[in-house]
Amino acid sequence: MISSRTKGITSFIVMDVIEKANEMERKGIHVIHLEVGEPDFDIPRCIKAAACKALDNGHTHYTHSMGMPELRETICEHYHKTYRAAIDPDQVVIGSGTSPVMFSLFAALVEKGDQIIISDPHYSCYPNFITFMEGEPVRVPVYEEDGFQYRPEAIREKVTEKTKAVLINSPSNPTGNLLSEERMREIAGFAESGNLYIISDEIYHGLVYEGKEHSILEFTDKAFVFNGFSKLYAMTGLRLGYLIAPKPFIRSIQKIQQNFFISPNSAVQMAGIAALREAGADVSRMKQIYNERRKFMIRGLKELGFGITVEPTAAFYVFVNAKHISDDSYRLSFDILEKAHVGVAPGIDFGKNGEGYLRFSYSNSMENIAEGMKRLYRYLKNL
Repeated sequence: MISSRTKGITSFIVMDVIEKANEMERKGIHVIHLEVGEPDFDIPRCIKAAACKALDNGHTHYTHSMGMPELRETICEHYHKTYRAAIDPDQVVIGSGTSPVMFSLFAALVEKGDQIIISDPHYSCYPNFITFMEGEPVRVPVYEEDGFQYRPEAIREKVTEKTKAVLINSPSNPTGNLLSEERMREIAGFAESGNLYIISDEIYHGLVYEGKEHSILEFTDKAFVFNGFSKLYAMTGLRLGYLIAPKPFIRSIQKIQQNFFISPNSAVQMAGIAALREAGADVSRMKQIYNERRKFMIRGLKELGFGITVEPTAAFYVFVNAKHISDDSYRLSFDILEKAHVGVAPGIDFGKNGEGYLRFSYSNSMENIAEGMKRLYRYLKNL
């Protein structure tokens, strides 16, 4: 019998869209991919060179289960330089992508029945991580007119004696919006004044075109931070992420790493050091191109009649209101794929409050985005 724990996991719907698109492509149908949140850039040369050099130099063996000390030290330097956050290397745990360290954190933090507050909409996988550990995701709706920012008073209404943490994600997937400094400071206050923690997913930090992102570590030490190299450095396939955690949790997280993951890839960790120290110019170039695509896509989607009340300023997503077309975003996204040959992510993938919305990604070329807009125009005209 299949375990009830795994039976309860929901599918990652955007992956269903991608896999359907791949089937169509194998039949010779050309699909424009605006559904996937993966940079279309090659990794910067300095990162590639560091990985190759590491292999040539024999970095092909196990490392410390928490990751190479050199990489952990470099991450601490980065957080101090960027956010003035004082972190000890012994608080940093490296993983093969952000998902494994997210698993380790929830395994170390969550007891059966513990509640984790998340926004709605949210990154699709958060509830599955929480429920897999027998915790309970408690959803707080966030709204288009607020730029999908948390309302701290709405969080306060959901806090109970079972609340273990509040999870924030700024810049956000799926919305591409930022939490303001004022709201982050107020949310941090829940940790400072109560018996709970803040979990901050900062994987899209650095990809901000207007305004400024803030780390939760600027406001409280009672926090866990996820970050990684996939989005900012276009290193999705290299699988490198990290967790910053309060020291009392580190030994437990380390034992989880030792038992379930052994250690991260050694050569890729050397590439991560190069990314943080040498890839600044490459990141700036990619950001400039993303910003051009962002403005073009927002303009195109508005012209097509999609609702965008607060324009997104970060990550590489535009979360649009499509309720005037359909209140079934799952059906609508697959209809667009089959008839327009454009992949988009349905809002329902990101929570009940995402129903009626669609997520578009501009992590594709300007040429492909323009072609996608043309196909969407023809699709909408024929409705």
